Amino acid sequence: MKQLVILGAGTAGTMMANRLVRRLDPALWSIRLVDRDNDHLYQPGLLLVPFGSYDPRDLVRPRTQFVAPGVELCLAGIERVDPEARQVRLGDGQRISYDILVIATGAALQPELTEGLTGPGWRRNGFDFYTLEGATALAAALERFEGGRIVLNVAENPIKCPVAPLEFLFLADAFFQERGRRSKVELIYATPLEGAFTKPKASALLGDMLSKRNIYVETDFLVSRVDGDAGKIQSWDGRSLPYDLLVEVPVHGGIEPIRASGLGDAQGWVPTDPHSLQSKDHPEIFVLGDATNLPVSKAGSVAHFQGEVLTENILRYIRDLPLLPDFDGHANCFIETGHGKAMLIDFNYKTEPLPGRFPLPGLGPFTLLEESAVNHWGKLGFRWIYWNMLLRGEDLPLDHRMLLAGKWS
Repeated sequence: MKQLVILGAGTAGTMMANRLVRRLDPALWSIRLVDRDNDHLYQPGLLLVPFGSYDPRDLVRPRTQFVAPGVELCLAGIERVDPEARQVRLGDGQRISYDILVIATGAALQPELTEGLTGPGWRRNGFDFYTLEGATALAAALERFEGGRIVLNVAENPIKCPVAPLEFLFLADAFFQERGRRSKVELIYATPLEGAFTKPKASALLGDMLSKRNIYVETDFLVSRVDGDAGKIQSWDGRSLPYDLLVEVPVHGGIEPIRASGLGDAQGWVPTDPHSLQSKDHPEIFVLGDATNLPVSKAGSVAHFQGEVLTENILRYIRDLPLLPDFDGHANCFIETGHGKAMLIDFNYKTEPLPGRFPLPGLGPFTLLEESAVNHWGKLGFRWIYWNMLLRGEDLPLDHRMLLAGKWS
């Protein structure tokens, strides 16, 4: 019996296990899915917790609820991978061998890498919204915030869901408007980027939207330390931004067991072929989702598009066929813009977000690079698709490639 082991039972890993169990012969292959606990968190919902749109209890469900029969779920955690012996050592000391390994371990928050961030003031006037605890605490802080300066700082890229900081600012603008407090609140976006976003055309559009909402953008801001007592963040070039409330997007990196196993780069991301999703160092290892070092958004849509390509490439690897270079970096993201509207962007490695309609050319129903209520409802509706289709490995009516049909320059 050959062994296929998937590390990480988040979006990418669960989806892959459920897709592969339907395609592999159970008499020849066993599939093990490994994670540290039984709590599956709907991460896209964290953004909406601070504004009262989601109850934190609605975002967590048991992993066992989404794992298909035929997949063995191991909840012992990962201690180390030995790629030479082709073994994974689990947290309980057990060693499991693999013929194929899929790394889907996601991204880990590393707030301790920013001096002072988790010191005085953390969870008092400094918060994150990338964890359930942080988002819940931030909800209470926003509700009692009567006025002053809110600074949202991205410590370092890459991060999970690169548009989430922008969404937070748009939603905060609407939140305080609806409560009659917006004139008393100053919103600052301190980003290490040269503009509001990574893609130049989208960055210009989003930057203009921020400006029209009186949200100031402090660009090229590389945070060096946080002083919670004084209420200020400092950058390496000497700039200082005072705040009354800090919303921090911490440094992200690959999980420690991957780094300790020598499988990751300096940040812990696994070097991955950008088109086949095979490890660059070990042909029997494949990588998808946030764990890769690829220049693409760390987002659920990317994991979905990668999953379609990776399913076929694992089957081809088993049959000793050449792998298909079919992943083009496709990503699409809804961007909440407040007041019941949202935008949608669709792009890949080479093509910037373009205006148009999605997913049906000329018909939509979603509009690209344009605010609409339909886009907002699409974002909210994705939660049902996530729990009932995406995680279960069902095919969605979306091409894994970025299509230009229905878009215009």
